[in-house]
Amino acid sequence: MELDDLLAALNAGHTITGDSPWHRVMHRTSQEALRITGELNAGYHEPERVRELLAALTGAPIDESVTLFPPFSSDFGKNTRIGRRVFINAGCKFQDQGGIRIGDDCLIGHNVVIATLNHDVAPERRADMHPAPVVIGRNVWIGANATILPGVTIGDNAVVAAAAVVTRDVPEGSIVVGSPAKVVRSTKG
Repeated sequence: MELDDLLAALNAGHTITGDSPWHRVMHRTSQEALRITGELNAGYHEPERVRELLAALTGAPIDESVTLFPPFSSDFGKNTRIGRRVFINAGCKFQDQGGIRIGDDCLIGHNVVIATLNHDVAPERRADMHPAPVVIGRNVWIGANATILPGVTIGDNAVVAAAAVVTRDVPEGSIVVGSPAKVVRSTKG
């Protein structure tokens, strides 16, 4: 069992049981993510080096227009894709096993949490994990301390208010606030 097999299973939405070979690959990959984010957060790095470390973490190219302000946490890394002209502010935490896709021109505020796994609610299966992707459209602004839960899609040009807890899809061009987040108006006025 290799990383590509695990990514295929995660992206297909397969449950990852706590005692499976997939779980062992996930744990091994997590150790690499912890090493890379440890280096990223260990001191000051020029923006180019930050992007190099982010590319190593994700296993994908990072455009030179991307800006990340450490500290940054990721417990997996290999299932995140980041568009162009994306800004990720300090203190963000990405749990990306289920997949995180960030479109071009997005702003991600301080301390945003993006989660893509749920544990099973049955006590005897609590170690089992259920992946679901988070997809963030183009030109989205996510305010400080917001939490985006598994399976959520945020439409283009939307705004997620600070401290919102997003439990379901956000329509294109809308502003959501609260916990759970609710649409309060359009970005068009």
